[in-house]
Amino acid sequence: MALLELSGLTKRFGTFTALDDISLAIERGEVHCLLGENGAGKSTLCNLVFGVHQPDSGTMMLGAHSFQPRGPVEALQRGVVMVHQHFSLVPNMSVAENLMLGRANAVLKPQGIIVRMEQLAAEYGLEIDASALIEHLSVGERQRVEIIKCLLGDPQLLVLDEPTAVLQPDEIDALLAICRQLALSGKSVILVTHKLGEISRVADRTTVLRQGRIIETVTMAGADIRSLVRSMVGRDVQSAGSVLAAAVDAEDKVPARQNSHALSPMSPGEAVVQICQLVYRDSHGVPRLDGLSLTVGAGEIVGIAGVEGNGQTELGLILAGLAVPSEGAIVVGGTPVAGCTPKEITEAGVGIVPEDRHAVACIKELSVAENLFLGAIGKYSRFGLLDKSARRKAAEAMMREFDVRASSPDVLMGSLSGGNQQKAVLARELSLDPLVFLVASQPTRGLDVGAIEAVYNRIRAARDEGLGVLLISSELEELMAVSDRIAVIYRGKLVGELPVGSFSREAIGAMMSGHAHV
Repeated sequence: MALLELSGLTKRFGTFTALDDISLAIERGEVHCLLGENGAGKSTLCNLVFGVHQPDSGTMMLGAHSFQPRGPVEALQRGVVMVHQHFSLVPNMSVAENLMLGRANAVLKPQGIIVRMEQLAAEYGLEIDASALIEHLSVGERQRVEIIKCLLGDPQLLVLDEPTAVLQPDEIDALLAICRQLALSGKSVILVTHKLGEISRVADRTTVLRQGRIIETVTMAGADIRSLVRSMVGRDVQSAGSVLAAAVDAEDKVPARQNSHALSPMSPGEAVVQICQLVYRDSHGVPRLDGLSLTVGAGEIVGIAGVEGNGQTELGLILAGLAVPSEGAIVVGGTPVAGCTPKEITEAGVGIVPEDRHAVACIKELSVAENLFLGAIGKYSRFGLLDKSARRKAAEAMMREFDVRASSPDVLMGSLSGGNQQKAVLARELSLDPLVFLVASQPTRGLDVGAIEAVYNRIRAARDEGLGVLLISSELEELMAVSDRIAVIYRGKLVGELPVGSFSREAIGAMMSGHAHV
């Protein structure tokens, strides 16, 4: 008997049908992956199973009993746990305090929670300081807390919605090992991921969703990953999407570059950004950036590689004007910008695609049009009055140009899929005038292969038009496929660089571990 059986599940939000007649069985002791484009219904399906949403029709069975959780608490009581795509942690509370939330016994025995947390951390390599405040943790560290929180109990079904989007390769390996261990113990795992290599490595079966319907369910032994991608998007995917498929076939090889440099100059132009001896110390005085110097030329994509927590996040925040360096200089097109406000940095010609689009890049409660022209209201104002019609027409044109898919510019930004939100952010930043430099931090995090293709095609096109690009990403295959040069950061220092044509996973991996490239 299957552990979880879904029969005819349908979920609508207003007139929009997010899931349409979904029937699916999750077997005991299997890892079952859900694959689909952003907006295909994967997260909605997970939220139905976890009780966040209620189906409009259809039934669920957990074991031999009806399963109709009226909320996450009931799902937890039945042994169903979920790691959400977006964090559910309280920023101004410690790790231990977050783990105790919702656990009545933890109020009486908080030390027991901490001991269990430390056991899980040691067992699965998810080390974290129990006393640290969530707001002081990196994105990757916060994800570790979410995973530990999920593992504290003894779940029979683990639902993971994009859990590896913010993890490094060794952390991903640990999580996939957890999935396999849970399956071997008789538990079941539903895993949503866009990383095809993960599906190939861990899934027993994979179900493909497209536009809220099941296209196919495939047993992964001997499955063709490229066929799964075609089922997912309804076409062959080129460019960055093929990079991910290549990683499935040979994870130890540099993926084909898909002629990504065919239109780029043989060498970069003059420097558009100069970073000199940059130092950043955190609130405890610990140097997160320690004398980092880097130059980005016109018509060049410079990739930044490194294990998360080695200064990449701080570098992105400083370049966006969201953090002030302790020492050093940053010059953009001849204008010093170190310590400047985001507005001043934008006026200097810098476009910013930040690491956390929901927290920094957009306002989900505003419309798409309002988000596309954040900071540029004056462009559509006259005598103190806003010309909404003109702004709407401009938004429609921008949405067509950058393929931002929404019913209209007036819908809320939060109603768009993650891929379309990211394309909207990219559209806004690449439409700045003047624009000489783009900082893209984790631009494809949580996106499907189709959205990844669209984002990198735009970044490449901007590079080919003479824009300097700094690309900060934890996806090494993508960095190698897109960058003209890769610089590696270790403990806040630049420990080595490699030009296109010399990229090597082994060499980059060694530098990421602190071994200088010879």
